[in-house]
Amino acid sequence: MSVSLYYRASRAVPLTKAETATVERIVAARMSSFPYPDEEGLHLYDGSGSEPGEVVAGSTKMPFDPTRALPVIAHVLDAVTELRRSLPGARWHVHLDDLDVPWDENDGYVLPGMRGGGLATGPGTP
Repeated sequence: MSVSLYYRASRAVPLTKAETATVERIVAARMSSFPYPDEEGLHLYDGSGSEPGEVVAGSTKMPFDPTRALPVIAHVLDAVTELRRSLPGARWHVHLDDLDVPWDENDGYVLPGMRGGGLATGPGTP
């Protein structure tokens, strides 16, 4: 059974050209820094914006290897946090299958324990 992280944003106003360029820049930067080239990273759907008011939508399938899952979740949530902060006025829904991921104004999208004890530090971590 696979687990996926889903993210989407909607608002009444479509993305401007500048916002679209910002989203593309964030995605490219996050993909180039992704820790596991053989796993799925931040993935925006080609048809983002196909639902009324939807400006960004995507998902990431989590790795089966539990030692990789938390670094992937942390990396993707950091990317979604950056996307949210770059798109003012959008309503976001981020969830890991049936579990909503809470938004924190200071920390962005995080799950309990995600940052502590080196759990999300990535490859090469003892």
